[in-house]
Amino acid sequence: MNRRTFLKIIAGTVGLPCLGCSGVLSSSQSNRPNILFIFIDDMGYADPSCFGNPKMKTPNIDRLATKGIRLTNFYVNSPICSPSRVAVMTGQYPHRWKIYSYLAAHKANRDRNMADWLDPKAPTTARILQQAGYATAHFGKWHIGGGRDVGDAPLPQEYGFDESLVSFEGLGDRILFPNDGLCEQSRKLERGRIQEKPKHQSTETYVDRTIDFIQTNRDKPFYIELFPNDVHDAHLPKPDAIEKWKQVTDNPFEQKFFAVLEELDRQIGRLIQTVDELKIDKQTLIVLTSDNGPTDWPSYYNKGHTPPGFTGPFFGRKWSLYEGGIRMPFIARWKGTIPAGVTNETSVMCGIDLSPTFCRFANVPVPSSVKHDGLAMNEALLGKSIRRSKPIFWQYGPPYAKLKPGNSTFISPSLAVRDGDWKLLINPDGTDAHFYNLKSDPGETRNLAIEQPERTEQLWQKIRSWAISVSIPIQETQSTQEMKK
Repeated sequence: MNRRTFLKIIAGTVGLPCLGCSGVLSSSQSNRPNILFIFIDDMGYADPSCFGNPKMKTPNIDRLATKGIRLTNFYVNSPICSPSRVAVMTGQYPHRWKIYSYLAAHKANRDRNMADWLDPKAPTTARILQQAGYATAHFGKWHIGGGRDVGDAPLPQEYGFDESLVSFEGLGDRILFPNDGLCEQSRKLERGRIQEKPKHQSTETYVDRTIDFIQTNRDKPFYIELFPNDVHDAHLPKPDAIEKWKQVTDNPFEQKFFAVLEELDRQIGRLIQTVDELKIDKQTLIVLTSDNGPTDWPSYYNKGHTPPGFTGPFFGRKWSLYEGGIRMPFIARWKGTIPAGVTNETSVMCGIDLSPTFCRFANVPVPSSVKHDGLAMNEALLGKSIRRSKPIFWQYGPPYAKLKPGNSTFISPSLAVRDGDWKLLINPDGTDAHFYNLKSDPGETRNLAIEQPERTEQLWQKIRSWAISVSIPIQETQSTQEMKK
């Protein structure tokens, strides 16, 4: 399916029912592309050199971008792993499933009013596509249930995956690292075939499984989630891989991070080369992004160093609702359909959009029982400037989440919304409002809340309505009480 044909099909679906704005292609269109979704753990906006890395190159990720499209306004729906993953896998805000922060042990989850795992009744892209005849697989970090003392969580197969290989934050077949406390806990849970490997071999192993799955299923459509987790600290590269980076930086944490990122880039290159050599590049949509901003543990600062990872022009890092915690690099390639070497700097897209977008590209109707919060943003991936029809909302912080940035200036209010060019961050009681125009001020340097009280109040009311819809408690304020009179 080339781009012109796809645009004609899109135009012909205007009158079709829109379920969660997911759209459906013409039933006569039998082309169903493969979808390879690469979701990297803790990779910052500017860690790929094509998004601005100032100290190293990522040639294979860059090559993917030159043959596809970059989106510079792509967001994940949480600045931490578990809810971010729920959002991209379900097309729904993770708060609907009581997942507000990272999943941990039973008591820690209970203390934060969180579920122990994603309810298997939740809609997943994998299940929707599997039921339509796709071969499905998940290789890499899971972290939507299982691990620590949670040994009764559903296996990935209950969410629509034919095959899986995960890490210590999941169950079923998995890779465990030596001399790691969480991996030792996982080993005791059993439930799956366990491979023990050093962390620096994990992405290579996941890519090996991905390549094998592609070769086995090359004659039918496949949907693969490849979720590498070696860019998440602690960074544990091959011992001999660090030496070259000592000439680049005297920060020992950056040296290890650059070695890990270089290996990740190499493995991604190996995977893409396989797709090209099998001559299925015209049948395969490849999407690459990250789950949240780069690490910001206090321990880095306490040791006199800045944490590794780059956010480019954006303020904030992981565990923050400022841009650096939630705006991610985004690349999509589909030879002959997505234009090559294009950057879409205007369309605003987010994690909950991926499921409806993938389903629409796959020509798979979304079941009427599924109510996606996200939008089908296919035309944005085809290079067209799309004005988003719905705001994007976030919640991270008290009372559900306790982890916060080590740099105290990155600690954000716990609610946020982006609507057009405007972004508001605010607390549930209406305090500490930060209001920005992201078009003129992407670095969030000038708080316009006092200068723009009416716009600020309008977005606060939208946040309140959304929060109530996903059962997040909101406190009354004098302003909202006066509006009710």
